[in-house]
Amino acid sequence: MSEAQPLVEAVDSLADRFRSMPQSRLLGAVPGHPSRAAAALALASRLAAVAQAAEGGPVREFPDAGAFAVGDQLSVAGHDLAAALAALPDDAEVALPEALGAPAPAAAVLAGALAEVNATAALCG
Repeated sequence: MSEAQPLVEAVDSLADRFRSMPQSRLLGAVPGHPSRAAAALALASRLAAVAQAAEGGPVREFPDAGAFAVGDQLSVAGHDLAAALAALPDDAEVALPEALGAPAPAAAVLAGALAEVNATAALCG
């Protein structure tokens, strides 16, 4: 695959923001989620599910380790996805989990993941 570095950089930036947020902000509600931490956990869970699909494995449940761990969880999930996509050609089909859509080329999956990270960053800003 071409370049997964923009995804890594976006995930790292957002993960760092979550790691430095005070509890009051982490637990503050945002549209569509009971808290910023819940929004980040939902993103991390989606990124992990896509990474597992890109690797050809079954999608496993993503744990909730609490609001203070969500930055680390986001970082791990994002890096896993970037590594999984980097190992594929741009046009390789990624069989996404049904809940996340139809199979898509790796390049489109990468672009979608980056868009989701940016949208969560804007939502939780």
